[in-house]
Amino acid sequence: MIQVASNGHGALNGNGHGRAAVKSLVSPHPLGGYLPALYQEDQLALAWLSGLDDVLAPIFSSIDNFDAYLDPGLAPADFLDWLATWMGLVADETWPVERRRAFVASASELYRMRGTSKGLAAHVQIFSGGKVVVLEHGATVWSATSGAPLPGSSGFDMVVRVAVSDPSTVDAAKLDALVAVAKPAHLAHRVEVVSSAPAPAPRRRPVVPAAPEAEPPAEEPPPADGDSPAAPEPG
Repeated sequence: MIQVASNGHGALNGNGHGRAAVKSLVSPHPLGGYLPALYQEDQLALAWLSGLDDVLAPIFSSIDNFDAYLDPGLAPADFLDWLATWMGLVADETWPVERRRAFVASASELYRMRGTSKGLAAHVQIFSGGKVVVLEHGATVWSATSGAPLPGSSGFDMVVRVAVSDPSTVDAAKLDALVAVAKPAHLAHRVEVVSSAPAPAPRRRPVVPAAPEAEPPAEEPPPADGDSPAAPEPG
């Protein structure tokens, strides 16, 4: 049973909510008070019925506190997942309890958007903590012949792409199950989990300056006319 101090049937535990037995819990409706006056004078009958009061007291207390079971901020931790199913949500049992409470508390808003790409993206974003993009082509196919196979390929109608800093931290199987519950039933889907970290810049090779080419030797200028060597005289 949930322990809530508001009605005097129990006390809050360390974190303010929980489900456990409460010692010396008194029934608000002892059975002995419903006996005829003759039997109420019988101490043996009253003692026997008091044992049943101990059995029924937690049931009465749970009924009195039933509104707390339906409050995501007060419900026992193991009750949260069941509350989520009322709205067609899938919670991850590995989450911290406070995150699960916040998730269930947002159920009504998500339910209003159920079946839309915006609602699906919001649901997946809360579940994964990443950036979500829903890709859908929106095309339709039809055939003029009754019972004929539809034209075109039977590929995926929708791709849900989730970008997170570390894809290994996302349970792809649970994410796929979540999308299967939250999407329109007639659509085929595929889930992609990618890294949101920017791709590393390509490494550039250092530029080595080319060695300067050796200059060709300078050509000697032709000799001037007066400097021409004299022709040898005939002997």
